[in-house]
Amino acid sequence: MGNLKRKTAAIIKILREEYPGAKITLNYKNPLQLLVATVLSAQCTDKRVNIITQKLFNKYRNIDDYARAKVEFFGQDIRSAGFFRNKAKNIISAAQMIKNKFKNKMPNTMKDLTLLPGVARKTANIILFNGFGKQEGVAVDTHVRRLSQRLGLTEYDQPEKIERDLMQLVPRNIWGIFSDLLIEHGRAICMARNPLCQRCVINKVCNFYIKNRP
Repeated sequence: MGNLKRKTAAIIKILREEYPGAKITLNYKNPLQLLVATVLSAQCTDKRVNIITQKLFNKYRNIDDYARAKVEFFGQDIRSAGFFRNKAKNIISAAQMIKNKFKNKMPNTMKDLTLLPGVARKTANIILFNGFGKQEGVAVDTHVRRLSQRLGLTEYDQPEKIERDLMQLVPRNIWGIFSDLLIEHGRAICMARNPLCQRCVINKVCNFYIKNRP
């Protein structure tokens, strides 16, 4: 564990120098908008979500607007996000729960957020860090999962188990930024297909590169 922690620390140092401005790329102005944008981002690019929410956030301005929305109409507003019917149901149901159970106040704990329809730990971690400045875990999306496996920081495929491993390796005060760093690097260099390993600033400590290099 000691060697792996030192390796993780080295990875963090290099990536923070490489991506000093790493942050979430979803556009939002408050935790409610962040909830909506994050639910929409499942299996959809942040760029597409930002196009959708540019109009959506002007049409739906508060919790009541979402809670009163009809699935069939709201679904059309978010259609290009993919899986729009399910996402529409989840967003509307989440808004109704916030209105009724949480008295119009956006929940700000892992326990309460994960009660909302469509919100698992990944989404909750994103909302807590970016919306409330809280770090209760590491958000594991497809980029974080792929890079964690390739770097040898975890041997698991399940997001919950990957998160548990990362929480043991990464200092708590940078759990949030750690996800952003891996996401930035995953988009720029370590793609799922044809990763640019020769240009990678952390290839010397990457299990995937060491195993597959020419």
